[in-house]
Amino acid sequence: MSRRSVRAAGVCVALLLGCANRHGPSDGSRPDPVVVVTTSILGDVVEEVAAGEVDVVVLMPPGADPHSFALTAAQASRLGDADLVIANGLGLETMLDDHLRSARAAGIEVLEIGPHLDPVAAGPGLGPDPHVWTDPRRMQRAVDTIAEAIGGLGHVDRGEVAAAAQRYRSALRSMEASMAARFAVIPPERRLLVTNHHVFGYFAERFGFRVIGAVVPSATTLASPSAADLEALVQVLREAGVPAIFADTSQPTRLADAVASEAHIDVDVVELHTESLGPPSSEAATYLGMLDSNADTIVDALT
Repeated sequence: MSRRSVRAAGVCVALLLGCANRHGPSDGSRPDPVVVVTTSILGDVVEEVAAGEVDVVVLMPPGADPHSFALTAAQASRLGDADLVIANGLGLETMLDDHLRSARAAGIEVLEIGPHLDPVAAGPGLGPDPHVWTDPRRMQRAVDTIAEAIGGLGHVDRGEVAAAAQRYRSALRSMEASMAARFAVIPPERRLLVTNHHVFGYFAERFGFRVIGAVVPSATTLASPSAADLEALVQVLREAGVPAIFADTSQPTRLADAVASEAHIDVDVVELHTESLGPPSSEAATYLGMLDSNADTIVDALT
């Protein structure tokens, strides 16, 4: 069976019709274990760690909002055919909760990465922050958890997986150091973040920024701000004089645009890839590429 990564529902249909057979390929060789991953960001990490030892099926395509993403019938069937399911957890994939419970009930191992990475609250009175991937050091630990789970599957070369995990951890360490060096040019008083929702808590903690407001004062894009919330944010923008509101490419920017306009100061709405990878041809097509391009964009916006 050839190695593959499935990134769209249409391809899942093709897999269901013939490419994926849990009873084994027609030539009698052993099938690769199937690992189904929820988000595009985690999917890229899993592919790097798996080193081609498993078939990786990524449910969410690039650009999908993980908070609101719902499975097609074909994708739900594919999830039920998995040997291992890897999810973010911490309330990120709200629309997939029932499917993940069903998978567990069917005896499929479901690994939620977030709870293994010392999650913190998204803010006062809010639940756990699911956006653990914004901190590359936490994701180095995620690599170990993923490698252990994949290495425990049948017909997998654990040595290959361990070696791939070591290489990827090294790449993440280098990226963290590179990001920190670039952020050093931003004076402390300008390291202030306003985002479309509370997505950068772990990032801010790791790199010495401070989140002072969000258009949607919640850890999920499914929430809605009140008029009072928006007015309070406008006041924050005026008082702090921040030059940018960081919005996510997977969400419309109309609310952020309205807040920026209402503030009557020079503030730009700047898009980042924070919830999903970018298209295959973009700088943010991989997790490392996403971290790299976001760092450059943040430096440009705040300096």
